[in-house]
Amino acid sequence: MRITSTSCICPVLVCLCFVQRCYGAAHHGSIKVTRNQTKHIEGETEVHHRPKRGWVWNQFFVLEEHMGPDPQYVGKLHSNSDKGDGSVKYILTGEGAGTIFIIDDTTGDIHSTKSLDREQKTHYVLHAQAIDRRTNKPLEPESEFIIKVQDINDNAPKFTDGPYIVTVPEMSEMGTSVLQVTATDADDPTYGNSARVVYSILQGQPYFSVDPKTGVIRTALHNMDREAREHYSVVIQAKDMAGQVGGLSGSTTVNITLTDVNDNPPRFPQKHYQLYVPESAQVGSAVGKIKANDADTGSNADMKYTIINGDGSGVFSISTDKETREGILSLKKPLNYEKKKSYTLNIEGANTHLDFRFSHLGPFKDVTMLKVIVGDVDEPPLFTMPSYVMEVYENAKIGTPVGTVTAHDPDAANSLVRYFIDHNTEEDSYFTIDASTGTIKTAKIFDREETPWYNITVAASEIDNPRLVSHVPVGVRILDVNDNPPELARDYDIVVCENTKPGQVIQTITATDKDNSANGARFHFSLDEGLSLNPNFTLRNNEDNTASILTRRRRYSRTTQDIYYLPVLISDGGVPPLSSSSTLTIRVCACERDGRVRTCHAEAFLSSAGLSTGALIAILLCVVILLAIVVLFITLRRSKKEPLIISEEDVRENVVTYDDEGGGEEDTEAFDITALRNPSAAEELKYRRDVRPEVKPLSRHHPSSSLDSIDVQEFIKQRLAEADLDPSVPPYDSLQTYAYEGHRSEAGSISSLDSATTHSDQDYNYLGDWGPEFKKLAELYGEIESERTT
Repeated sequence: MRITSTSCICPVLVCLCFVQRCYGAAHHGSIKVTRNQTKHIEGETEVHHRPKRGWVWNQFFVLEEHMGPDPQYVGKLHSNSDKGDGSVKYILTGEGAGTIFIIDDTTGDIHSTKSLDREQKTHYVLHAQAIDRRTNKPLEPESEFIIKVQDINDNAPKFTDGPYIVTVPEMSEMGTSVLQVTATDADDPTYGNSARVVYSILQGQPYFSVDPKTGVIRTALHNMDREAREHYSVVIQAKDMAGQVGGLSGSTTVNITLTDVNDNPPRFPQKHYQLYVPESAQVGSAVGKIKANDADTGSNADMKYTIINGDGSGVFSISTDKETREGILSLKKPLNYEKKKSYTLNIEGANTHLDFRFSHLGPFKDVTMLKVIVGDVDEPPLFTMPSYVMEVYENAKIGTPVGTVTAHDPDAANSLVRYFIDHNTEEDSYFTIDASTGTIKTAKIFDREETPWYNITVAASEIDNPRLVSHVPVGVRILDVNDNPPELARDYDIVVCENTKPGQVIQTITATDKDNSANGARFHFSLDEGLSLNPNFTLRNNEDNTASILTRRRRYSRTTQDIYYLPVLISDGGVPPLSSSSTLTIRVCACERDGRVRTCHAEAFLSSAGLSTGALIAILLCVVILLAIVVLFITLRRSKKEPLIISEEDVRENVVTYDDEGGGEEDTEAFDITALRNPSAAEELKYRRDVRPEVKPLSRHHPSSSLDSIDVQEFIKQRLAEADLDPSVPPYDSLQTYAYEGHRSEAGSISSLDSATTHSDQDYNYLGDWGPEFKKLAELYGEIESERTT
């Protein structure tokens, strides 16, 4: 710990402390010790008693921050076993033993060799023991004692949280609590007044005060006004030793800000204002600003402006800008200098957030008068109407008048006006205008059915000042003229059944007209009067813009006539009326009893599509040719896949052809190669299996003697020659299997391979009773039996 000053300590107190220390040390160190003893009573067993301590001492005290040149004396240890002859040795262990605290092992005196700080460590726990110097055996049990570091006032109070920033509302009552500050002192609060702190104010009077004991800062004046002074810096001091002379002190700064309350009403700097506004100002635009001053801040300075009276309240409006707190004057209606040259407005500005605690300082509003002077401006021509709508008939000649627009100079000069059309769009090119009179005329021929409406813009400017231009929209409606005849609403596909009765309605037709309803909404349907009476069909006008087609015969025949044509005349109700002729196509079809169409003649369907007889014949020929090509292609494919012809006697197993590759020589799954032919079994001439031979052998058997003498090599050469000389051999390779199993045994062969040379007596007719799955097999065995019988 740090000692701030030692010169302020009274010398008398130092002497008294030293005397007290010496006296206490003498008493604490010189303590009588009694030895522990155990007595043996004759006739009794040995009894053990609780050992007693050889010495008893209380805690020692040592003064902190000792600055002397010699070690500080702490105390003395003494044992009853010590006779003063040096035979007793004192040993000291524990916290700080040997480094901070040392002991004279002969006398038992303890000294402190270093300056101690109580704020770092308040006490030390040590152990002492007395031993025999000659035998090094303990004379007394080890005892524990404490050395406490005695505090001195070496630490000044500190404000750990400073400096402070705090606010308090303005106009607060005296004694209003602002903040409580707390200082801490590291000295021992249980010993003396070293840690007893007292608060005082060094700076900030007479506005604030502080409680000496609690450190609570309070206002010391009534009605402290923020507008007069807003910030205060208060310095608070904390002093220990209860504020006595020689105590240590610390200080901190408290920055106090007065917050605003609404205690100031708004005020206009002037009672009369004047504003110039030109008559050309646009409606809705801002024409001026006005502001009332308010000493308050934030929401306490918010205000609202209103026009309370005056002859301009209906022409002007005012709003409040929340950012600048200004009144924005806007124009509600257009100004006209020639009609009214000035206006008077009474404007009020009032706070929106009131604090009724300060209502006695009000009223919190103010009024001022504003005079608005209207300025004369050279204005562009003014049209008599904001927009115009005109009409003209379609097909009108070029130069036909459509209408007239009128504009005049609103100024007192009343200058002459010139009219023109801005040809910015294609619609503007359909019209012209007289520059002096404003008469609009046609420049092209109109067709209402293409464009029924035109929008153009007419401009007017003063002759003296062409830069001042005004515009007006003009809409021109094109009136209809009956110039389009009516026509059928759609192409009708009319069907009449062969079994239709007379007077039956087979179709209802309607018509359309491009003209509007005034010239084409009423339609009249009739048959062409120039033609003779139609014996097959008639027409009935329904008087509702529709007509019905009726039959006049009982039956119709497709073979006699499958298509009828009926000319129809349609006229409208316009002035003058227009008409058109259309021909209906009626097809004859075979129908069910309920009237559903079952079939119609092919020609009737195709004729409606506009195909001639030659075209139909060409299409049919193409279809026939395509079918012939397809049949030929299928026939060729089937001939390639026809199975090989197997003779009755050739019992070699068929070679099965696969598209995939085999597994090599070990792959015997595809076909069986175990049936090797014996040369003696092939007595007849063999032909190719893939081509049916044209000539069969005359004799099926050879003498057995010649077969027995045939050598295998000669047999293979014979077969090779037969294959080379065979005229039916195709030009591709085929598999020829030749093998020899050895000479025939006397016991004969039980192989089924020779069954091809013998006739079986078994009847295979029962295969026909097995069902369609064995039909092909029954036919094959039936053919074999028939050949054998033949």
